[in-house]
Amino acid sequence: MRSDANIAGPMTDPVPGPRTESSFGEDVSRETPPPMDDTPIGRAAQLAVEALGRAGEGLPRPEHTRVIVVANQKGGVGKTTTTVNLAASLALHGGRVLVVDLDPQGNASTALGIDHHAEVPSIYDVLVDSRPLAEVVQPVPDVEGLFCAPATIDLAGAEIELVSLVARESRLQRAIQAYEQPLDYILIDCPPSLGLLTVNALVAGAEVLIPIQCEYYALEGLGQLLRNVDLVRGHLNPELHVSTILLTMYDGRTRLASQVAEEVRTHFGEEVLRTSIPRSVRISEAPSYGQTVLTYDPGSSGALSYLEAARELALKGVGVSYDAPHAHVGAQNNPSMVEGTQ
Repeated sequence: MRSDANIAGPMTDPVPGPRTESSFGEDVSRETPPPMDDTPIGRAAQLAVEALGRAGEGLPRPEHTRVIVVANQKGGVGKTTTTVNLAASLALHGGRVLVVDLDPQGNASTALGIDHHAEVPSIYDVLVDSRPLAEVVQPVPDVEGLFCAPATIDLAGAEIELVSLVARESRLQRAIQAYEQPLDYILIDCPPSLGLLTVNALVAGAEVLIPIQCEYYALEGLGQLLRNVDLVRGHLNPELHVSTILLTMYDGRTRLASQVAEEVRTHFGEEVLRTSIPRSVRISEAPSYGQTVLTYDPGSSGALSYLEAARELALKGVGVSYDAPHAHVGAQNNPSMVEGTQ
């Protein structure tokens, strides 16, 4: 979808939370009939209905819990955004999903509407004090089947405290293995570094999902992450592998985005999801309301893209070929739908 400014000009009556049709301008009546399919809003609404319909159908459930580490030591590539929105999408598709917030900033906890002030039992207690994971997991209010193990500011000191502990690299792995509630997916949001917290995630998981933004420095530093994955696989976790690359912040109107996407697809091949995530104002706004974009604005191009990416990720995990009629919703197939790009 285009940005609000392109549709209706300046807002005259700011409304917190998701915008409705009546907030696009004073000349739009509350009785205005739904837009026809030949308008951009109508097409977006139609895509939303189709995508949410597919979400309701459910997807094949994996035979075993898939533990997916979302990692990239480069900041600002969309790790947390990808983690929470993929998790919400998988839950909407019928899965039981746990988000483990390993970033001391706690942004994933914020985006899921989970309280994570200093007194809240958190993943810090699990790693440092060996507290059972079940005692810190909280259900996410807006999405059935979605749970979160929150991070608090205490986690900032965990890197130092872990150094002197026994089996410091595998403490998260042991906590996950001892967790008895049935889960289809565990998504671990890593901090933008390659320290002990990220190593704990890599030891605990079997798959690595790397978000790569479609910008000039996209592949910078990626080699070090891949070398760390190889080291962990060789010494601590032989099952670990990079299973998924997701292109984020895609602006189909720029040649640079297309060039970066082509380079990534050439280098990583089938590991790259066909679905790419557009640069979106709605995706950026959602966390400030304690929501994922799936509940904040279900009809936005960002929400549709994450639904498709989750569907592709799920089918890929059970070896089913993926047919993606809208794999690049709001991105390559329709550059005009990219939201909020400058």
